[in-house]
Amino acid sequence: MPRSAQAAGAPDIARAAAGLGELVLDGELVVPHQGRLNFPLLQQRARHTGRGAEEMAAQFPAAVVVFDLLEADGRVLLDQPYVERRALLEELFDRGELGPPWSLCPATDDPAIAAQWLTPDWGHVGIEGLCLKSRTSLYRPGVRGWGKLRSFESAEGIVAGVTGSLASPSTLLIGRYDATGHLRLIARTTPLPRAAARQLGALLRPAGSGHPWEGVRFSSGWGSRAALDVRPVEPETVVEFRADTAIDAGRYRHPVRHLRVRIDLRPVDVQVLGAEHVGP
Repeated sequence: MPRSAQAAGAPDIARAAAGLGELVLDGELVVPHQGRLNFPLLQQRARHTGRGAEEMAAQFPAAVVVFDLLEADGRVLLDQPYVERRALLEELFDRGELGPPWSLCPATDDPAIAAQWLTPDWGHVGIEGLCLKSRTSLYRPGVRGWGKLRSFESAEGIVAGVTGSLASPSTLLIGRYDATGHLRLIARTTPLPRAAARQLGALLRPAGSGHPWEGVRFSSGWGSRAALDVRPVEPETVVEFRADTAIDAGRYRHPVRHLRVRIDLRPVDVQVLGAEHVGP
């Protein structure tokens, strides 16, 4: 754990891990900030080493959400059912052997509670959804023995750019205006079905001079330095899309799915982004 934490730009976690003794944990590194789990800050921290990593750790402390216990006091637990591993993990927290910056991931076998955890409110604080594990499952390194269930919602945005041809776009770049009147990128769609591409190709117009994104460079994905080949279009078409609730500073972390053109809405009808949004 200490070595992997150092590699992830988390010297604070590495120091905390050094005092754990003989424990092997399965968990996720997070950066809590301003009431939510902040994925962009986590990425920023991962890019720093040495003194820069120490400065980032002091300014934006990390934590580890612990999912599973794989070894304790020399006892390998991989062949123990999950329900037993979970009980041993909970005991470590109950006895105070694990505490901040380690945090026990909540778990339940109550469908009603699980349904509450899938509401958009959880997504808005950085929780994407649920991991599903069998009580009897064993831990197999390199084998995905669990499922993931995300929370989804629909929303609207303004088409301001496309990839592919304008006549038959491949994906849409969707924006919203912020409180200062700047058009900000909030999402990119998955590849469009043929019928949707034809419909949008008939509606979208190439951007003239002075487009809000003129000269702006967009990356092809989170953490990627590869530039996306974008064709700006006039920001006058509103679309509805379906997205999971992983949102960072107003921007959807994962690609969204185009649902329909909202001919009943104008760009001024689309919800304005909050002042917390940053970036182009």
